[in-house]
Amino acid sequence: MTITQLNYVLAVAEHQNFTLAAEKCFVTQPTLSMQIQKLEEELDVKIFDRNKKPIQLTEVGKQIVIQAKNIVNESDRIKDIVDQQKGFIGGEFKLGIIPTVTPTILPMFLTNFINKYPKVNLIIEEYNTEEIIYKLKNGQLDAAIAATPLLEQDIKEIVLYYEPFVGYIPEAYRNEKTEMDPEDLDINDILLLKDGHCFRNGILNICKSSKTDPNRKFELTSGSFETLIKLSNEGLGVTLLPYLHSLNLNEVDKKNIIPFKDPKPSREVSLIYFKSELKSHIIEALRNVISGVVRGAITFQDVKIISPKLKK
Repeated sequence: MTITQLNYVLAVAEHQNFTLAAEKCFVTQPTLSMQIQKLEEELDVKIFDRNKKPIQLTEVGKQIVIQAKNIVNESDRIKDIVDQQKGFIGGEFKLGIIPTVTPTILPMFLTNFINKYPKVNLIIEEYNTEEIIYKLKNGQLDAAIAATPLLEQDIKEIVLYYEPFVGYIPEAYRNEKTEMDPEDLDINDILLLKDGHCFRNGILNICKSSKTDPNRKFELTSGSFETLIKLSNEGLGVTLLPYLHSLNLNEVDKKNIIPFKDPKPSREVSLIYFKSELKSHIIEALRNVISGVVRGAITFQDVKIISPKLKK
């Protein structure tokens, strides 16, 4: 049994396809298949049911994959220990980011990070929160930036910043107010992001009631803040935005931004990773760079953290 064979098993378990797994492992499909077959012969079990499409793990295969992850992680830890001892910060690092954070935080830190740590091959992938949690636990991401707290037992969270929600309120809905109170929000006037976005959950958690009027003429959810802003400008409702997103609006649209009263409803944005994650030196480097650039943009102190989990 070799680490290479276990890596091949994990690749097939993830992709459920021998050809795709071989591509991801940078070997030929016959080589990968032969090594897995050798391992099965050594263990005298079938790890995969090749008669099913897509390929499925057998019952014993599921248990083998769990143990294989532990073995591969522990073997990687040796290199991680050596890298930290040498002060080397480099190698491949997969970072997940939720879509409502990517457009604002990524331009703020990415150039700074790659200039400071040119030996890190940073692979950035955008997923919703549930996908991020799954991929962290299955070793498909090294870390992620997401709204917290998530209250996941095996996920560690390092808070990066607190970002207030702000109202995008066209004049027809404004009522001369220069500040908002959560009590002012009517769920039937609010344009929302589609399901799967934790920012949507945050808005629903701010609102006193999440019940919509059955007589409402239309209901729209979108995956884009830009779409919500354009519809709001057409008089079809109001929306809430993350504070950093509001800084990038044009001067005309900025006039429709109304802040909340203190304590401001806010989301907590954190760098999160699985508790047994190996690349702690890269995680710490990311934390330092991101905290450094965000510190100058967000200085709010009196905030009320809104959960990214939808209240039941």
